[in-house]
Amino acid sequence: MKKKFVSLVLLIVMLAVVFSACTQETPASTGGDTFKIGYSCNNFNDTFQTYIVDAAKAYVTENSDLTIDVQDAQEDVIKQQDQINAFIEQGVNALIVVPVDTSAMEPITQAAKDAGIPLVFVNRNPFGEDSVPENVYYVGSQEVIAGELQMEFVGEQLSGKGNVAILMGILSNEGAVKRTEGNELVISEQYPDIKVLAKETGNWQRDQGLSITENWLTAYGNDLNAILANNDEMALGALKAARDAGRDDIIVVGVDAIPDALASVEEGGMAATVLQDAVGQGQGAVVAAHKALKGESQDSITWVPFKLVTIDNLAEFK
Repeated sequence: MKKKFVSLVLLIVMLAVVFSACTQETPASTGGDTFKIGYSCNNFNDTFQTYIVDAAKAYVTENSDLTIDVQDAQEDVIKQQDQINAFIEQGVNALIVVPVDTSAMEPITQAAKDAGIPLVFVNRNPFGEDSVPENVYYVGSQEVIAGELQMEFVGEQLSGKGNVAILMGILSNEGAVKRTEGNELVISEQYPDIKVLAKETGNWQRDQGLSITENWLTAYGNDLNAILANNDEMALGALKAARDAGRDDIIVVGVDAIPDALASVEEGGMAATVLQDAVGQGQGAVVAAHKALKGESQDSITWVPFKLVTIDNLAEFK
């Protein structure tokens, strides 16, 4: 009787070992590895950045082998570098970064290289004309085109003559520099009778766009015909200042096609905006990281096109 009992116990133990081994092998056999991504955003006060983050999170939700930790650098480049170092210490498998300062990304690039993990920059291009390093990727739009689309539209609206002012974003940001460059390039090449009365940074913020425009209206009065803003937040601030001053004649255009801007175009406020595809950028950044983690081949740069949005084609973007 005792021998039968011992044999039964041994059988149960053997079955338990076999079962345990099978369950441990299952995740590997079904691709059960989970990759953790660290995401450092320049500033959540920038409304457009929240749309990019939402798109990134949506892609992660749809892919069970991914998790994501999102942090706000609050426009502090040192804080962003510290976030990246902390992510690496925590053992993340990949990094996604919206640069605070596109000219100060070398320490972050080097940290990712030293850790041997993929790095994806999104929305703000730190490379300019330089080549992208190995295991580093960029997902975004060619910023100069946004400025060109704006100015081509404004030039047509002004019939090639008049005066404009430009609301710029943070000047350490590639988007602010290139969008303004696009504005000025079109003026110099196509509209010699249009003059830039003023350029000033509103730091991407609606309240600063409003206060700067109030000063411009005082300084230039009826000589000011149009305002080109590097983003919609500043454009909406400029529009409010113009409307408060009874200046319904000023043409105001922005970039990003955020919901408030689309509503303003529909209501006859802003004359136009330029769609910067937040979903394309946010999702594209995580796709790039995902592919790199799985060892899949891809281009080092993914361009997401800009599109001009006016009352004529507004329905396509709502």
